[in-house]
Amino acid sequence: MRYPFRVTNIGNMYGPNFTFLGIPACDLDKPESFADSDVIIVGAPIDSGTSHRSGTKFGPQAIRGGDYLPHDGERPHLTLRVDALKELKVKDAGDLLMPGGDLVASLAVLADATEKISRAGKIPVILGGDHSIASADVAGIARHRGLGKISMIHFDAHADTGDTQFGALVGHGTPMRRLIESGAVRGDRFLQVGLRGYWPEPETLDWMRDQGMRSYEMTEIHNRGMNTVLDESFDRLLDECDGVFLSIDIDVVDPGMAPGTGTPEPGGMTSRELLEAVRRICLELPIVGIDIVEVSPPYDSADITAILANRVVLEALSGIAKRKRGEGYSPSRNVLDR
Repeated sequence: MRYPFRVTNIGNMYGPNFTFLGIPACDLDKPESFADSDVIIVGAPIDSGTSHRSGTKFGPQAIRGGDYLPHDGERPHLTLRVDALKELKVKDAGDLLMPGGDLVASLAVLADATEKISRAGKIPVILGGDHSIASADVAGIARHRGLGKISMIHFDAHADTGDTQFGALVGHGTPMRRLIESGAVRGDRFLQVGLRGYWPEPETLDWMRDQGMRSYEMTEIHNRGMNTVLDESFDRLLDECDGVFLSIDIDVVDPGMAPGTGTPEPGGMTSRELLEAVRRICLELPIVGIDIVEVSPPYDSADITAILANRVVLEALSGIAKRKRGEGYSPSRNVLDR
């Protein structure tokens, strides 16, 4: 179903208009404005899918500005020796117009946008917004690439596989179930990393098992090691799939390092663990889309959550740029010998 909202950039929906770290802007209604780009950043400023603390509609604005360095459209990576913002030709399409009073309509706008970006041969990077957006941004890419042809690796404290949320099928606790039920992503090509806490209930866990999902809880990650988990995941993600979607809920990180989120859960990974995992994933896998969600600035402290989310985007882009170069990378090599 199509809705009569613009699938274009409107600048930043909440606050001053500026792009991600000063990169060039583009307009999704003007294909010539992004014809030469490799990656398109777009904001999805909506939080009407939240179940606890709201505020993630301000996330895209905070992520774009989360840096102490000049917003000059440049970011040479210390370790990878690549400037992704230059080498990948990254552009910012601004925020989509997503009316908070109509979550279903807003998600339809997002699905149309990611489909358009994917069909243009670009990688969409979506700045959320709550995690309900995953049900739309992945679905849009699947319209282009084909149902079941995208695998997914999902970093989160929560499984987001609920059947309903407060009686609704759409919300930030249900997107992964909707993606699997729709066929956009196969359950046995769906990997989750970082789960912990006291939800979901056993019936939902049984459903996840029956779909063939693989979910890594933090205790298993701690005992086996992140690299072992990623090694095991990569083979599955690439089996009979053409590309990988990376979805990152910032609450996968311990709230001591990422307090600005709506549903904080103690016992998470460190910011360093997340950044290194994202770097490796984007270095080694064919990424077709990314979202970073659940940054809630009203609950942040000294902007550390927004800054972390900004760095997640930069790590992902830098990994993609390094992969495009075809160069190797050794994490144990001294930074001055690279």
